[in-house]
Amino acid sequence: MTLELRQIVSIDIAAPLGTVWQHLREPELVHRWYSWDHDGLNAEIQQVFVDGPTETQDVVGDETIHELHWPHHDTLTLRSAVHEPQHTHLTVTRRSHQGTSTFDGIRDEVDEGWIAFAHQLRFAVTVHPDQERRTLSSFGLPAGDRDDRLLDRAGLVGVRGVPIGGHVQARRPDGTLLGGTLDYVTPLQIGLRLHGISEMYLVLMETPAAHTPPHGTVDAILSTYGLDDITFGQVQERWGRWWAQAVPRQARVTSA
Repeated sequence: MTLELRQIVSIDIAAPLGTVWQHLREPELVHRWYSWDHDGLNAEIQQVFVDGPTETQDVVGDETIHELHWPHHDTLTLRSAVHEPQHTHLTVTRRSHQGTSTFDGIRDEVDEGWIAFAHQLRFAVTVHPDQERRTLSSFGLPAGDRDDRLLDRAGLVGVRGVPIGGHVQARRPDGTLLGGTLDYVTPLQIGLRLHGISEMYLVLMETPAAHTPPHGTVDAILSTYGLDDITFGQVQERWGRWWAQAVPRQARVTSA
């Protein structure tokens, strides 16, 4: 029986295939884009990218193709055409949901992870190719009801109406401005490139109310690069204040 596959994410990366491949195979480079900072991240990278997959490499016509295959049928594919050697196309495919007991029909946590991580990878290799990453994250923030949404209170009113590549300017609850560019939008995610002394990357991941009653939740992950300890501390303080004021007494901020 032929296994039915779903394409989860498909993006172009303005970097050579060899560079992107290194960021998938070398744990210290995976650390610059994958997931977010937590105590078990190094062990997770070892399990997911070193111990878990098998790799294949091939040339088909003008294309060089590198793939990672995981036992549960997830496949990450990189393609580079001879006529465009400085660009790489990345896709992730996964098996059909049919017959899987872990999918509730509303949100697939692994799908959402691949989408976010692929965009984080693109940002790392194209904007900050030689810099280490530190992240700030907030998880399980109450999304609010239809008339009082968390993202509206956080100053991101109408962000889903901005075209890809369009400018976003938000006013946080403390009155400070947040400027950026909309990088991608999916039904459950938003990716923003934030401008400042060092460009940062913000991923907002929404969980629908049907999955997490009564109103759903929001997870936020901010990737920073090249910040000294003092500047990172200032960003961390603003980050905590931002979500604490948007969700009084309920924000949960983790950082490393």
